Amino acid sequence: MHKSSEIDYIIVGQGLAGSALSYQLIKEGKQVLVVDDGNPHTSSKIAAGLYNPVTGRKMVKTWKADQLFPNLITFYQELEQILSARFLIELPIYRPFVSLEEQNEWMGKSSASEYAPYVKQVHCKSVYPFANDPFGGIELLQSGYLDIPVFLASYRHYLQNRDSLDASRFDINELVLGKGSVTYRGVRSRRIIFCDGLSSAKHKYFQWLPFSPVKGEVLRIKANFELKNILNRGVFVVPLENGLFRVGSNYDNHDRTLVPTEKARMEIEGRLNELAKIKYEIVEQVAGIRPATRDRRPFLGLHPEYETIGVFNGLGTKGVSLAPYFASHFVRFLEYGEELHPEVNINRYFSLYYDSHKN
Repeated sequence: MHKSSEIDYIIVGQGLAGSALSYQLIKEGKQVLVVDDGNPHTSSKIAAGLYNPVTGRKMVKTWKADQLFPNLITFYQELEQILSARFLIELPIYRPFVSLEEQNEWMGKSSASEYAPYVKQVHCKSVYPFANDPFGGIELLQSGYLDIPVFLASYRHYLQNRDSLDASRFDINELVLGKGSVTYRGVRSRRIIFCDGLSSAKHKYFQWLPFSPVKGEVLRIKANFELKNILNRGVFVVPLENGLFRVGSNYDNHDRTLVPTEKARMEIEGRLNELAKIKYEIVEQVAGIRPATRDRRPFLGLHPEYETIGVFNGLGTKGVSLAPYFASHFVRFLEYGEELHPEVNINRYFSLYYDSHKN
């Protein structure tokens, strides 16, 4: 618990969003208290942590890639130095082509200024003997994965050393709103920012926001083959250590449980078997619920009635790449009054709030 009874920000949640935002505020010299009970089942701790500049079936640059990716690598490398830990694994993604037409298309696109920073090499023949890549594939730069459990544990230790962590479960009933401040368990703060994933969808301040949760499951397999890239087409295969690989993921908009399912396992295995001909053993299967949003854009901003209450949430499946840039973006809004990007500003949904409070 923070020694000071008056601080600048209370941050609820220490997932990717809460960690990134609290660190950016600390860099600004602000006093913060992060409230997080260390729940092992949060989406951040279960996520595979991939960051990938070219995504989707049509293989296009991900939204705001030119802003997100340079910022991403600098941010996590800086924290690796401060936390004396390694969690950013820079690894080219290899994405097989599905046709000769796709190969030809990328031969042209790879040298275009729009895509050149993200392309390491276009391969016109098979790279891996076990992969289904008869037309070759594209190797991407500025890609890899974040070892999220190591990152979160290392940053949690950092917060503890600063007396900036309340390691208990947040209780909304203990939040007291004042004029120009909030108070939580005796700590007075200029603002409170909710970075608590789908928990925000359950309490009165932000339950009106259109979250669209998506369940995803990931396998950990043991196999005897070498992979110098992340293999990604329909499913990702991430090389770990000691012959282990992470494989996923699926998307389920209906199941809201954290129970791994046979249906998801069969779906992931089916895609893996289409992508690569390998023998493997499944050693683990985990499930998580991603805090996605209706329009697949994050939620940033202040409550329509209470300027002391904010939200930084809804990062969905791309939290690793979105969190650093938008945490900095949000801090510039909070501290210097810079306008929020219209696509992430929660004022795009204020009508939902007012509609829900008509009676």
